[in-house]
Amino acid sequence: MIKKALFCAIAFSFTSTVIADTCQGFGPQTPRDIDNLIGENKVVFSKAPAKEQLNLCNIHFHKNAEHKAKDFSLFAGDGKYGGYQCNVTESLSAAELKAPKGPICKGLKPGDTIEVHWVHTSCDVKPGKGLGSCLSDKCANPDLRVETQVFTLVNDDDALDFNDLSYDGNVVNGYHQAKHIPNNTGAPVEFLGSTTGPSFTEKSCSPLQVTWNVRPQCAKLNINTIGKWCEANVFEEDYAHGVRQLVTNPKLLSPIN
Repeated sequence: MIKKALFCAIAFSFTSTVIADTCQGFGPQTPRDIDNLIGENKVVFSKAPAKEQLNLCNIHFHKNAEHKAKDFSLFAGDGKYGGYQCNVTESLSAAELKAPKGPICKGLKPGDTIEVHWVHTSCDVKPGKGLGSCLSDKCANPDLRVETQVFTLVNDDDALDFNDLSYDGNVVNGYHQAKHIPNNTGAPVEFLGSTTGPSFTEKSCSPLQVTWNVRPQCAKLNINTIGKWCEANVFEEDYAHGVRQLVTNPKLLSPIN
């Protein structure tokens, strides 16, 4: 039941014991600059199976990118909603930046960057609210995989529709799956890491072990479609989560092969 307890700890803003200026004894942390392949963390665990062999258990998103890459490298600050923006933000048209008719996900606007996380688990569970939906009493130590895509929000009907990237009861070969995850935004960068979110820092580390797959290029997403999704979804998500600041200490990062 160790991992279940750790999930519960996340829900209540778990804070790890701090030793000196950096967490010690923890596995590799996330988020990171995916263009930097260097990592010196000595904790190694097996990568989770491909998403097609796991159950989608949660979809949520963060305002601004938690990760950094060449295509999303505009620094947005070091606060709860800091992180990075897509570089294309600086060249959007007036039409793409036109304000929607109503509020979007409690404060999103055209031009914002979001990082979407499709969380997958080896547990036999149905998708639901929070990371607790990724385990059960019978499956307390699952393999976890997070598929990641960074988006620029635009007011454009020709941009991607978030409904096409959601769940809506989609089951493939017995596994709960997203209807689609972008496959034209560069080869995903796969690495070992942890959970994210503003509760964690380089002094307060996440204890969970997660396999990450982060796509290196931004995509444009129709802001009205994620607004509609926020109004009703099985995950009970209706706002953008905060970010964990970039982890840069090589002792807290896994090497990317």
